[in-house]
Amino acid sequence: MKRRNLLSHLIVLTVILLLVFCIATIGGSVYLIDYALAPNENRTDTATRFAHVVNDYPEVDSWMDSLRQNHAITDTLLYMSTGERHHAYIIRHQVSNHRMAILLHGWRDQGLGMMMIARIYEQLLGYEVIVPDLHAHGLSEGKRIGMGWRERKDVLEWMERFKTDTMVVHGISMGGALTMNVSGEQMPEGIRSVKFVEDCGYTSVWDEFKYELKEEFGLSPFPLLYAADLICRLQEGWGFKEASSLKQVAQCRYPMLFIHGDDDHFVPSEMVHPLYKNKKGEKELWITKGTHHGCSYRDYPKEYVQRLRDFLK
Repeated sequence: MKRRNLLSHLIVLTVILLLVFCIATIGGSVYLIDYALAPNENRTDTATRFAHVVNDYPEVDSWMDSLRQNHAITDTLLYMSTGERHHAYIIRHQVSNHRMAILLHGWRDQGLGMMMIARIYEQLLGYEVIVPDLHAHGLSEGKRIGMGWRERKDVLEWMERFKTDTMVVHGISMGGALTMNVSGEQMPEGIRSVKFVEDCGYTSVWDEFKYELKEEFGLSPFPLLYAADLICRLQEGWGFKEASSLKQVAQCRYPMLFIHGDDDHFVPSEMVHPLYKNKKGEKELWITKGTHHGCSYRDYPKEYVQRLRDFLK
């Protein structure tokens, strides 16, 4: 009788422990999803974001004033095929030279965060420019961030809507991963030349989350990342491993410039090497010395412009 009672207690204890484990795993996974995919609560605060950009890059202020005075920059709204309304800043010349750059910002940022790069393309390189607020960022609609995976179709829609003879897609951080994801897709018809510039993008959403889970929380991917991946598949319709820039660049048939800082502790610089290796055909790699995440232009402004100028030739 005592043995039976002991066995019963052990079974009950085991069931309780399993339940606690499952509840903790599910709770932790939901937190991970919310932490990673929830939009910035201040995403529509354009004034504060622009002030930060001007503080770091003062030359952007007078350039933007000039664009406004000449009616060269407009706020544009575009309805995506999903039915969502997305916003972008469009910079057009009075006489188009049929060259357009699409600039893609990072995680929880907004289009204004790319205006220092927009100035390079418009003022120094002579391009017209599209700077979208990505899905669930800035003034664009959306409830969950797609980590540069689901947004690739939105970028293709912007390209289709404003396509011209020559186009460049340039992204930083999540925007860099998005740039690579776009590069593996079929480009809209009618574009003669397309080039891609990715700055500090990650190999896949799975790899980036795995790295951050270890760096920020000291945790291994099992079980939280596996459970979060399943929840994302059920709720959002895509998975962390599916969202692979590594696979997308392998399908890219267009020239690509890879940029990464060697002191990047958000998207580790080691990620750029398999990406560069997977990309076939015309490609260039620039590793900036002593540079943190997304700071290559800040640290090497003249060389950054010259690298772009040479690559785009």
